[in-house]
Amino acid sequence: MYLDKYKIEGTKNLDSHPCFEDSNTFPQFQEGLAIFKSHIKQLVNDKESKTFYKFGDGDYYFLTKQSFGSATPGVRALGVSYDKIKHEEFVSGAQLNDYYTCEIYPENISHFNEVIDKDISYPAEYCYGLVGNKWFFQQFNGKIGLMGASEKLYLIEELMKYDEYKEYLGLDSFNDYIHFPQKYACDDINIVEDFVGEQLKKSSSDIFLLGIGHSKSGILYKFKSYKNAIFMDVGAGIDMISGCINVKRPFAGSWINYRIEGYDYSKIDYLRYSGEGKHIFLK
Repeated sequence: MYLDKYKIEGTKNLDSHPCFEDSNTFPQFQEGLAIFKSHIKQLVNDKESKTFYKFGDGDYYFLTKQSFGSATPGVRALGVSYDKIKHEEFVSGAQLNDYYTCEIYPENISHFNEVIDKDISYPAEYCYGLVGNKWFFQQFNGKIGLMGASEKLYLIEELMKYDEYKEYLGLDSFNDYIHFPQKYACDDINIVEDFVGEQLKKSSSDIFLLGIGHSKSGILYKFKSYKNAIFMDVGAGIDMISGCINVKRPFAGSWINYRIEGYDYSKIDYLRYSGEGKHIFLK
């Protein structure tokens, strides 16, 4: 069982990583969480434009061109081999963001330090937890947009037609849905940038929650040139909102996956989800 030190109010963590049982893993976890929340509120209130890059193990494999998991060509990020893309643009682009979050797993921190020449600003668990307890939605109601795979955004738009789901999130609506390719976005990042940039120019949100996979290394830092906003990489947090999160992901243990009866889920590319957790089916 993880220590109280690593709790985030309104969430449950079913992640079994032993780092959550060691008080020395990240002693300032609670103090850092309060600072993070205050920082995000201040940035949004001041209408700053900043990017938050969330680093995970898959990003390490992608940036080091290792064919493992989602970084394997043909699986999710890439439809072609690494030698068919300008991989160096992803490596350099990963260094150009304003803030960086990383899970407090010691191996992830080590991998981060190996490939990114920046300091870790905050634990990535804060991003997951503040989606999981709906803090982002309630804090920035009327100012918040999403960016992610089109298939998941279409699903979220349908979910937001139900009052029950809006009440669950504590949110009236998302201002914007910025669509992104679900697969192979890294094959031609310039085409993706044009596609996303045109949407951002027409958007109205002050803060975006996003989950765009490994393509973020080549493109996330560029979003500020299209829209003055906070771009917060929450990774699998987008899967929470779309009702298809594996509850064993960090701080997703108490999340309810809302599902729509009769909806065609066959086009959704699930991330380690196979029906885990509590569900509510909307009719």
